[in-house]
Amino acid sequence: MWMDERKEKVLQAIIEDYVSTAEPVGSRTLARKYRLGVSPATIRNEMADLEVQGYLEQPHTSAGRIPADKGYRYYVDTLMEDHEATPDEQNRIAQVFDRRLTEVDHLLRETARLLAETTHYSALVVGPRVGRTAIKGVRLVPLEEGRALLVLVTEGGFVEDQVVDMPVEVTMMELQRISGVLNEVLRGRTVISLSRDALAALHHELDRYRSLLSQTLDFLDQSEAPEGDRVFVGGASRMLAQPEFRNVEKVKRLMDLLEEEQVVHDILGAAGRGEPRVAITIGEEIHYREMTDCSLVTATYRVGEETIGRIGVLGPKRMEYAKVVSLVDNVTQRLSEKLSRGT
Repeated sequence: MWMDERKEKVLQAIIEDYVSTAEPVGSRTLARKYRLGVSPATIRNEMADLEVQGYLEQPHTSAGRIPADKGYRYYVDTLMEDHEATPDEQNRIAQVFDRRLTEVDHLLRETARLLAETTHYSALVVGPRVGRTAIKGVRLVPLEEGRALLVLVTEGGFVEDQVVDMPVEVTMMELQRISGVLNEVLRGRTVISLSRDALAALHHELDRYRSLLSQTLDFLDQSEAPEGDRVFVGGASRMLAQPEFRNVEKVKRLMDLLEEEQVVHDILGAAGRGEPRVAITIGEEIHYREMTDCSLVTATYRVGEETIGRIGVLGPKRMEYAKVVSLVDNVTQRLSEKLSRGT
């Protein structure tokens, strides 16, 4: 809906003041603190119009106004200005992504912690299914008699392993040959892109080792299963510091929800689906009753051109949107770059 410039200035001032103070905003406050160029009476009229149009709410008859979901949506879509990360924020981001981290899970956990610390809200990261990244190599490492360790390494640096049974008569040379065949057929492919021809080639070359091949293919299938997604939550308790969540029961319900990995996966998977770069989901758009007082800023990260996971920041609707968008965008790009070149 189109809005004239004066109403936009009033709405922007109310949102910025409410974000800063967490207190309903009155016309006198706006007239005193912001150079709107109009009288308090005119500001009151504009506020009344914005309330009728659904952009503002009045929590109490004697109180000022607070932004409604529609007001926040108009603000982030139309009025929000770009924010540049501060030198301190940039240094903290560099400290994480310039380090050599050999385990991807550790990197994702550090990403969640970093976002929680820099935004002062809760950070959520859904790690990728290993099967969605190209295979870099497969190794079979002999263990005790009749067993071997199957190790899968992907281009993004993800490592999965599983102990498999093998015939006791398989020699070290045969194990190396099996590894060679697996690498020749699988390297550069993702599990979901394995063609019938590739599977047929494996069965043809490794027909003598059917049991071992069957265990290998089962292992690859498991890496693509939904439960293979990793979920990392950073700073969940930071919600306790927000005035909107002083109610103990209210915040407990939210904390309980964030402990459910499927819920985190659902909200990050649904938020901003199909949107470029960074997406913002506000209040009831999240579709969880416990999160109607929250907003969610999300983005996808990649390995090369392949989208493999999502990160997000969950905070009150009264969040510093421009700052959070900037940090999420910055961190997502750094994470994608690091995973694309290997940790």
